[in-house]
Amino acid sequence: MTARFPPRAPDPRKAGIGLRTAHFEALARSRPALSFLEVHSENYFADGGPSLAWLERFRADHAVSLHGVGLSLGSADPIDREHLARLARLAGRIEPALVSEHLCWSSIGGEHLSELLPLPYSEEVLAHVCDRVASVQERLGRKILVENVCAYVRYASSTIPEGEFVAEVARRTGCGVLLDVNNAWINSVNHGTDAMRFIDALDPSTVGEIHLAGGEVTADGLVDTHGAPVFPEVWALFEKAIARLGAVPTLVEWDVDIPELAVLLAEAAKADAILASSIERASRKAAA
Repeated sequence: MTARFPPRAPDPRKAGIGLRTAHFEALARSRPALSFLEVHSENYFADGGPSLAWLERFRADHAVSLHGVGLSLGSADPIDREHLARLARLAGRIEPALVSEHLCWSSIGGEHLSELLPLPYSEEVLAHVCDRVASVQERLGRKILVENVCAYVRYASSTIPEGEFVAEVARRTGCGVLLDVNNAWINSVNHGTDAMRFIDALDPSTVGEIHLAGGEVTADGLVDTHGAPVFPEVWALFEKAIARLGAVPTLVEWDVDIPELAVLLAEAAKADAILASSIERASRKAAA
């Protein structure tokens, strides 16, 4: 069967941005040089309509990443087979470069909570999650990436450090990792942990994408809002992560209080500069 779209992979030397309705027309006019565009998969589950038409239009010129928020990989509920079937149909239609989902739970008893809730990091939960990731990959016929989430609470039952837990999910299932640097930093500040220890636990060969986003400082701690510029501390942590992992397809997320496209492109340009600097350093080291 002939592919509907040309094969496209994200360029690890440049950043991508989240594709949001507010930017459709500006992106189509300006056609900026971006590594890839990412969408929330569930927003495109319909079999037609203007949003899907726009996505197909952009897919003709860009690599696309499908990023899920509703599969609830860690839930005790059975995997929602209809949700998974819709994701499979969308992936077949768009032919994305990447498909990802959060390593969390967001439903119980058939009720969806509209929150990405953290998991207890235990051997029992690890086995449960690995079974579900393997099942999802088998149904989709492709590797997925799993993303670390912000955790505003921690479980007393956790016995495995988060980085080792995420790394083991990837090792056992063959899935990849979507490293959210902002989430790693916020967790380290809110819970007094070491963000670089989390990153160091990951096998660089498994990290297929990086997310950067902004947040908010509150009286109770840091909150991952995806509605502000990236924190300076997150840029610094991203630079350290890239120094260890090498250049990885990187996305700037901005999902609420969405600014003009130029603001988002300026954030992506900051990521471009860090990626370019890392590649240059690696080239000098290889030539030495």
